[in-house]
Amino acid sequence: MENEFTVDYASILNKIEAINPVKYAHSRNYIDGQVNYLSPYISRGVISTKQVLASLQGKGYSFDQLEPLIQQLCWRDYFQRIAQVKDINTEIKQVQEQVKNHAIPLSILEAKTGIQAIDQAIETLFESGYMHNHSRLYLAALTCNIGKSHWLHPAKWMYYHLLDGDWASNACSWQWVAGANSSKKYYANQENINKYTASKQRNTYLDTSYEVLPEMEIPDSLTATQEFDFEIKLPEGDSIQIIPDKPIFIYNYYNLDPLWHKDEPGNRILLLEPEFFQNYPVSKKCMDFMLDLSKNIQEIQIYVGSFQSFSAEYKESRIYYKEHPLNLAYLGIQEERDWISNDVSGYYPSFFSYWKKVKKHV
Repeated sequence: MENEFTVDYASILNKIEAINPVKYAHSRNYIDGQVNYLSPYISRGVISTKQVLASLQGKGYSFDQLEPLIQQLCWRDYFQRIAQVKDINTEIKQVQEQVKNHAIPLSILEAKTGIQAIDQAIETLFESGYMHNHSRLYLAALTCNIGKSHWLHPAKWMYYHLLDGDWASNACSWQWVAGANSSKKYYANQENINKYTASKQRNTYLDTSYEVLPEMEIPDSLTATQEFDFEIKLPEGDSIQIIPDKPIFIYNYYNLDPLWHKDEPGNRILLLEPEFFQNYPVSKKCMDFMLDLSKNIQEIQIYVGSFQSFSAEYKESRIYYKEHPLNLAYLGIQEERDWISNDVSGYYPSFFSYWKKVKKHV
């Protein structure tokens, strides 16, 4: 799994070219289905959803063949649009009900929930920094709706480990599962888990009907909880050398686009803000992945510190950056990111109301 996530830009472009949207549409929900493994590069801003779509168009596929994949790309755009206008660290639509704790079950931290497919998915997450999207739903449902943990701390735990960690997608999805960003909570029983994970496990606490799941007591394996210790290790910064009279282009955890102003002379700074990583901590595996991806950007320099301290030191220079809801009080020349549709923005209460508008532009 880990070798799926190469970091050189040419290999990433090859992954885009290799996408088969027809196979993807038929099998993407299965743990062993057709997965393109592009999400870490989209999340880190190396490539965009628009770039992936542009590569697929003109290859002879009908819109019906492309639509399932385009929709999945649009989910990422949709969650980012929500994060632009909502505080996604709090409940978006309604308060999560039946919360018993604000920690995370110890059995999840140890991959010992007793549900084999979920435990395997957790182990894979630790080893590779990746978890299949269906497994993420199962894990969130187990944590929030069976274990009755509040969604926020477990969502941060998962984000910490994910190479494709996108706080908007992650937080909004956990809220959706927990019923804080949806009209009802999401449940999965053992039969459903077996179907999509090629598991054959029986006689577990999830091996019951959907009528029983919402009413059941917290299983013994999920009762012990604790807060996860988020360890953060930032790299050493470089001794920054600024070319006078040239613009400064700011890169960060969400913008590692090697094509951004590529042919324009300037200073290229990877800004790593300690406060940002305190608020949204990531593992050493994720940090190293980001640093390796940044090497696709020629003459990149690493600055560890706040945007304010950097801009105060180099206030005579023009500073460019890409918009992102997690940028901490950036000032300068803000540029828009690439979206599947730049014409559709703002808050939509459901994905399909957003998709209905985007579809007209695709």
